[in-house]
Amino acid sequence: MTTARTRPEPTMYADVIDALRTARVTPTVREADADTADAVARTLVDCGLTAFEFTATTPGWEDLVAAWAKEFPEVTLGLGTVTSPEIAERALAAGANFLVSPFQVPEVRPVADAAGRLLVEGGLTPSELRIAADRGVAKLFPAHVGGIAYLKSVLSVLPGARIMATGGVSVDDADKWLDAGAFTVSIGSDLTRGDVAANVARLKERLG
Repeated sequence: MTTARTRPEPTMYADVIDALRTARVTPTVREADADTADAVARTLVDCGLTAFEFTATTPGWEDLVAAWAKEFPEVTLGLGTVTSPEIAERALAAGANFLVSPFQVPEVRPVADAAGRLLVEGGLTPSELRIAADRGVAKLFPAHVGGIAYLKSVLSVLPGARIMATGGVSVDDADKWLDAGAFTVSIGSDLTRGDVAANVARLKERLG
């Protein structure tokens, strides 16, 4: 059984959604500067990951997204922490494949819709997650507040909802979130700090 969706999904939506489904893990690369973010992202891709998001909190993110969109067209590239139409417009112009917000951003929806791009809006309550999932993919944030049991409860009343679990998801429990029904999980510092290549190897071992 799937949730009813009131909006048709453009072809670009479908391609990105399929890419996120295949990736299973969509890391968040949030760094203090663009050079560090670039280095971390390159390690992730070198290790075989195919989707991730930079964030609008990283200085120089716009040039970073543009450079990646040109050099790595095969990567499904998102921009996170999209909190305004202006940030969304700049991200899409730079070449982001999808947008992510930590909360509901109804003022951004027309920008994403006009461009035919996926907007993943954050939510915690069932009502917020239903609204976001109806548009394609919802972001459960912060996921650690309710934990895996909460995700299962939400999916019991929103069967078929595509939910990205974000916030507190770790390398060592990503598989449990996916087994519980998460459409994809986003891991931040637990994956991108320290020996990133070793972290990815451990993640892949956990995922099987």
